[in-house]
Amino acid sequence: MTVRRDSKDPAGFRSELVIGREEPSAAAREQLARGGSALLHGPAGIGKSTVLAALAAEYAPAARTVVRCSATESESHLPFLALADLFGLVLEEVSGALPAAQRTALESALTGRRESSLQRDGLALRLAVLSMLRALAAKGPVLIVADDLQWLDSASAELLGFAARRLGDSPVQMLYALRTEPTEGAEAAEYDRHLRACPPDTLSVRLGPLSRAQVSALLDHRGYTGLPRSTVREIHLTSGGNPLFALELGRALAENPTPPRPGEPLPVPTSLRALVLSRLEMLSDEARRTLLVASTGARPTPALLHAAGRENAEAECAQAAELGLLATEPEGPAVRFAHPLISAALYAEAPVRERRAAHAALSTAASDPIERARHLALSTTGADPEVASRLAEAAALARDRGAPSVAGSLGLLAARRTPADGSPGPDERRLQAAEDAITAGEVDLARDIAREVLTRATVPAQRVRAWMVVVEAAGQSLADVDAVFPQALADAGDDPGLLALVHYQLAWRALVVEGDFDEARQEAARAAGLAARGRDRRTELMALAFQSSTETLMGHPDAPVTIKHALKEPQDPYVAVHHNGVGSARYRWLLMSDRLSEARATITGLLREVRRRGMVESEVHFLRLLAETELRAGHCGRALELARDSLRLARDTGIGEGASAMLACFAEASGGDTERALVLAREAVRHAEEDGDQMYLSRALAALGYAQFVAGDAEAAVAALRRVRDLELGLGITDPARGRWQGDLAEALVLAGRPEEAQQVVDAAREHARRLGRESVLAVLDRAEAQVRAARGERDAAVAQLTSAQDRLAKLGNGLEEARAAFALAPLRSGKPVPAAYDDAARLFRRCRALPWLRRVDAATARTDQRAAVPGAPDGPAVLEGLATMERQVAALVMEGATNREIAGRLFVSVKTVEATLTRVYRKLGIRSRVDIVRLAAARRAK
Repeated sequence: MTVRRDSKDPAGFRSELVIGREEPSAAAREQLARGGSALLHGPAGIGKSTVLAALAAEYAPAARTVVRCSATESESHLPFLALADLFGLVLEEVSGALPAAQRTALESALTGRRESSLQRDGLALRLAVLSMLRALAAKGPVLIVADDLQWLDSASAELLGFAARRLGDSPVQMLYALRTEPTEGAEAAEYDRHLRACPPDTLSVRLGPLSRAQVSALLDHRGYTGLPRSTVREIHLTSGGNPLFALELGRALAENPTPPRPGEPLPVPTSLRALVLSRLEMLSDEARRTLLVASTGARPTPALLHAAGRENAEAECAQAAELGLLATEPEGPAVRFAHPLISAALYAEAPVRERRAAHAALSTAASDPIERARHLALSTTGADPEVASRLAEAAALARDRGAPSVAGSLGLLAARRTPADGSPGPDERRLQAAEDAITAGEVDLARDIAREVLTRATVPAQRVRAWMVVVEAAGQSLADVDAVFPQALADAGDDPGLLALVHYQLAWRALVVEGDFDEARQEAARAAGLAARGRDRRTELMALAFQSSTETLMGHPDAPVTIKHALKEPQDPYVAVHHNGVGSARYRWLLMSDRLSEARATITGLLREVRRRGMVESEVHFLRLLAETELRAGHCGRALELARDSLRLARDTGIGEGASAMLACFAEASGGDTERALVLAREAVRHAEEDGDQMYLSRALAALGYAQFVAGDAEAAVAALRRVRDLELGLGITDPARGRWQGDLAEALVLAGRPEEAQQVVDAAREHARRLGRESVLAVLDRAEAQVRAARGERDAAVAQLTSAQDRLAKLGNGLEEARAAFALAPLRSGKPVPAAYDDAARLFRRCRALPWLRRVDAATARTDQRAAVPGAPDGPAVLEGLATMERQVAALVMEGATNREIAGRLFVSVKTVEATLTRVYRKLGIRSRVDIVRLAAARRAK
């Protein structure tokens, strides 16, 4: 069909429907914007058609003619059918421009009025399609859109490929989608054949699986909301990240009145079973039983299958591999299914009796005690104290190995196998499973378990534990569980150990909901005292760690004493590494005290340990803190990588999304993209406001203000950072090292033309920074004050203060802040051409990988390039004045005789970057080699 320029596409077609395809869509979009062609490929159900339709809708208005086809397998044997779909409606428009022989051959192929074939009319047909496309292109751009290219009839594919290779500069673009599988051999050859049907400049874009967070967003978008995160995780694993499979699994769950319990397989709908069962039917009964045992095991190998009684496992697995059910595993002996869905469908289709038989076989064959216990539970029914005990032991082992999610699943199985009068009882084991789920980041599951226990528990200790799980599961949204605290206090009675648990959470509520640091400190001290009376060392240490962190942020004089108290023996291994424990409190104190190396070592060790233990929430937190440390050190590239990892994990688990978005904003604004930073900052602000979290709201607004400042919007930065100032005054936060926003506010005020207010900000922050010994904060405040002085015309004083601040920041290891001081100093220097004055700042920002700040340097240099250079400047030859900052620095070093490798080392870039920069220098200066640059320098000196 043909679409004219004035055609209307559905409003908003491109927007939110293409979930998780930003990067491949951007690559294809960029290619199409350049006038090129794109081929989207990937397995069935991966979303090719959705992306294709979105891109076609976006670029169709720019084309005069848009032709489309969507081939099907059942019609792939019909010659010229795709050609007819594409060009049947436009043939009449251009037929008069075709030579008679070509027109006759093409009409015959498209209309079927007489028998036509490539053998008989081959050359005429090939030239006809080429001529037709050239004729259409002469009237305006042409866009060819073809979905399911693999089903294109061979004749049409051959003709399109012939034309595509010869269109040259004609404005004809092709946008195709092709089904491919991640295999070699015949599939790869088929892909190559279809690629030859595309223009030579075609960009091949493979669509891969969605992440867990993207699958969650897709399910929400399609209305499958409210699924526990543990279920979403299983959907992601079973679907392999395939959008179609994930949606079908989500639909099956929505239609199932009894959702699967934790540890049970997902229901696989008939629509998905049909994709694999046809191949399963080609297996022998024995081979199918062997695959069922393999689908039941966690890490099946031929040896395990033999031990489970499958004597012909190798031959039967080879048969399955030939049918595409199993993938070859070149790096080891593992038996791996070609797609997780095959394993799930096979298990779902098997009768219950056969499933239990497979589990029973593996309960003795598996070498791992955790696996043996799980299979034993799944091979039996009803309460059995011996089975329950083995499951509880396996859960403890999994916990020790750092697999709390596995421990939680095993704990629930143990609870179901525990008799009602058992000791420990079923609810005791359920509560342990809930606490394991909290550790694993599965807060929805934990909350559901706790709520279930509360419907029947009468023992005060069990009820208080369950209430604490509900509170923990709320995360930062503590205002949502306000009603829990009176009930928990009532259940605790006068038991000091139980009261300590409740008051510890009340301390968090005071901080997060009320924003009252003093009340939070008092509640934490009360919890520590109660825990000591109740001989609950873990809660006592957690409360002391909270108290010390709060006092540090307040600038309270008792903070060092409380930290020492929290560090006294005996210590609890769990508290030592917990993100709210004493290790984290000590890290924060080290960071705020400018002891960056010790802070990095501390947080790196904590991160390593929580990963070993499987403490997901702590991992999210520590990734974020390590990113913050690297930012302080000026390692912006590393910080950006860590911040993105933290944000990805936070979104996958639903834990700490706002805080991770806040830190990712700082990292993006320092080393990535300011537009992305602004989006993340607003997301962080929204999370904090929705949660009623005053503490993180101030951090989120500080991130927003910083991003706006880096983006060049001083007025917006002032507005955001003023809100931070007001919030922290209300919260009682006096330590300027907590948020480090004061320097940004003062500098933004200078740019906004309000130096007097900027000076007031500096004076107020300096008083507290001096009292607390915050050396890096004092240096940053001096940098800001120097800019106030420069605005008043006190140039010499400003230069001296900036030079001092830069030196002090360098000694403290604050690389980015040091570079910012050099940037502020650049326009105030004398004796240099103004563009060259920024070279030091550019070098330092490049060392930090601070890309947004480098763009600010380039902008400042561009503004001053038009000014007259200072005559006779020794380090800025006039011949280099028209070059960009990086080009000028490279050329100057060549003039000094430095090699490309030496230049790369001094400018903190790669040798390839130096080579590419020199190529641009040669072009701009009209020379051919580095020898010519040296000659220019010699000529300059001769004058």
